Amino acid sequence: MASNETPSTPVNGSLSDRELQIVELVTAGLTNQEISEKLEISKRTVDNHISNILTKTATGNRVALVRWALQWGKVCLNDVNCCSLPNLDGEAVSS
Repeated sequence: MASNETPSTPVNGSLSDRELQIVELVTAGLTNQEISEKLEISKRTVDNHISNILTKTATGNRVALVRWALQWGKVCLNDVNCCSLPNLDGEAVSS
């Protein structure tokens, strides 16, 4: 994607609360193994979520996913581009 192109919006519907949690953890730099430990789910489940997220967002890799998440306000980095994401209990929290 060229630097002046806008990342795609989700093509297969919006991301689930769990997928948004995983996007947030990916943008924080966690590996799939670290995400699985933090969320207490299997690494294979994380792998499947990541695959589904990449498909839904039409991104091909984690770097493109981070760019997409920043563009569409799905994550907050250093108090820039802040938004509310669901916590593990499903309640919205500020990042």
